[in-house]
Amino acid sequence: MEQRRGGRNSRRMVVEMFVLGTIASLIGIAIGLAIDWFPEAASTQAGPIDTLWDVLVIVSVPIFVGVTIIVIYAARLFRERPGEEGLDGPPIHGNTKLEVIWTTIPAILLLALCTYAFVVLRDIEEAPASAAGPELRVAVRGEQFAWTYTYAGSDGKKVSTTRLFLPKGRSVDFDVTGKDVIHDFWVPAFRMKVDAVPGITTGYRVTPTRLGTFPVVCAELCGLGHAYMRSEAEVMEPAAFDAWLAKESEESNAPAGGEAEGGDGATASADGKTIFTDGTDNGALGCGSCHQLADAGTAEGIGPNLDEVLPGQTAEEIEASIVDPEAKITPGKPAGVMPGNYGDVLSPAELEAVVTYLSDSTKK
Repeated sequence: MEQRRGGRNSRRMVVEMFVLGTIASLIGIAIGLAIDWFPEAASTQAGPIDTLWDVLVIVSVPIFVGVTIIVIYAARLFRERPGEEGLDGPPIHGNTKLEVIWTTIPAILLLALCTYAFVVLRDIEEAPASAAGPELRVAVRGEQFAWTYTYAGSDGKKVSTTRLFLPKGRSVDFDVTGKDVIHDFWVPAFRMKVDAVPGITTGYRVTPTRLGTFPVVCAELCGLGHAYMRSEAEVMEPAAFDAWLAKESEESNAPAGGEAEGGDGATASADGKTIFTDGTDNGALGCGSCHQLADAGTAEGIGPNLDEVLPGQTAEEIEASIVDPEAKITPGKPAGVMPGNYGDVLSPAELEAVVTYLSDSTKK
């Protein structure tokens, strides 16, 4: 029996295991490299990170295959057979040379991979020289359950939005913090993510390389409304971004009131119904995505039915529920779901327009 288990066939078995392991590893590596694990890259940081991922796949697959094959062969060769139930296994003396080898090789691999990952992280965190303009700094604040992005507009005035606008080819440095609990700021197409922690400012930098719109998600379970904590990053041409920022800076600092003066000297009233159903140009979410309102044609959502809860409320009470939604929770509805940043991202004129629309459309 001992000869059958460890005799002259041992060398043949080792060769067999090596050949099978090599074939399985090559197939596994080919499949691992062929799978599109990530969305299309949209930043200069994405390339080195994707390469690091490929290297990890190439190294990890043979290790997984090798361990699996050894376990399978060991279970097949050294399994308990009929009549051996009461027998102890043969006494085996440790092989010091083998133990040194299987300890040294993984240690070298780990050290090499950690060093490589450190070099990649150091390189992508450096501020690059850019012909597209000076580095842009954006303050990102996460709260249950929304993202708010703040820019320095003209004359140092602040511009806040709930949709992330970025210029293509220009380095962007994000200062990230949380208002209530831990969130995680992640744009998958940029490959970068970092926790948004209350009381601490974290951050990273990216240089967008593709025009388009990319999802922004929270990668940290942060409460009942975690699944709704979504936003978008829109990458624009640098000139278009500068024009947008100048326009937003001017509008966000315009005098309060229900009307804003247009470029031709005429006045244009903010449309409360449009804001309710579709949101605003700066990315504020439309209320109709969560609230039912017959006049707007919106269906029942996670929020209260406004046709039922708003009649009888004053304009001041309606505005308070928009600006501070946690102050009064409708019975039967979950707390901590409605974003509390509408007071920041809606201009005074937009807020007044929404309040007026809700007050007028729910009067009985």
